[in-house]
Amino acid sequence: MNKINPEQDALQFAIYKEVEAYYFYKALSERVAGEGARKMFEDLANEELEHKAIIELEIMKSGKMVNSSLPPKVPGREYIVSDTDDLLDMDYKDVILLGIAKEEASFRTYVDLVAHASDEKSREILLSLAEEEIRHKLRFEKEYEMLLKTD
Repeated sequence: MNKINPEQDALQFAIYKEVEAYYFYKALSERVAGEGARKMFEDLANEELEHKAIIELEIMKSGKMVNSSLPPKVPGREYIVSDTDDLLDMDYKDVILLGIAKEEASFRTYVDLVAHASDEKSREILLSLAEEEIRHKLRFEKEYEMLLKTD
């Protein structure tokens, strides 16, 4: 699915990952029951688009163009957890655990990309994005802890 080589342009790769995460959370928001869960996933989807905009701005500030020859694409259905538009056949705790795993993977991706960044500013942006992914993970972990207390 990933057609961008992170060694060539780590920030362009990060844009791809942010768009992919947007579609993931958007799909989850459309498949979970409960207004609170739906809003949480919509908010996360919107934050991923904000991250994308930050990366694009930094690319443009450096005098480069955002590579539009490899536009991020909507991930395949297999990435979105379900091949139907029905509610997920997972309980809410499992969806939260999925979010925790996704954010951990995103964090690790950004940390790994730092080694491929071509300049200090790119490294700073990637580390900042890694911090954002950890914040998302913490949000999921807090939600999971709340669910455990209510059981």
